[in-house]
Amino acid sequence: MDHQIGDTMTTFDARPRAATGPVPPPWLAAILLGGGTGQREAVYRFREFSALEPAYVATSRRFVESTLTSWDAQPIVFDVQLVVSELVTNAMRHGGGALQLRMLAAEAEVACVVTDYSRSAPTPAPPSVFAEFGRGLALVESLTRTWGWLTPPGPNKLVWACISLN
Repeated sequence: MDHQIGDTMTTFDARPRAATGPVPPPWLAAILLGGGTGQREAVYRFREFSALEPAYVATSRRFVESTLTSWDAQPIVFDVQLVVSELVTNAMRHGGGALQLRMLAAEAEVACVVTDYSRSAPTPAPPSVFAEFGRGLALVESLTRTWGWLTPPGPNKLVWACISLN
């Protein structure tokens, strides 16, 4: 949508910030791109060929709750569960299945990273009051400090989201 302001034409970009695929925060980029580990880390690996089962969304929520409770981060459990539910559902629906869920914590934030079997970028749906689906990435956007995706070498994609501990 173009807007005329005086003699200057500007373009309004209605896409969510994450639709451009921002880079992860430096601490997370070092881990995801450099192959390192976080100060605190937990990994749940989905079983091959069963990664399309809807029950894995509930399993993921339980994994988030037990992990964050052990990290003494109970105040953000519900928000992280919602974010992870959306990321795992998207991996199953659009990414050929979920491969793994990785939880990392460093500094003042927690990161959730879902690996799927696709290299296609997540695409937020245009907002629609009447749509049955398509609100998940908007929910992720609203609950996180930042989120995005990486397509490292190989057949998979990593979709990550960072939630502040404060």
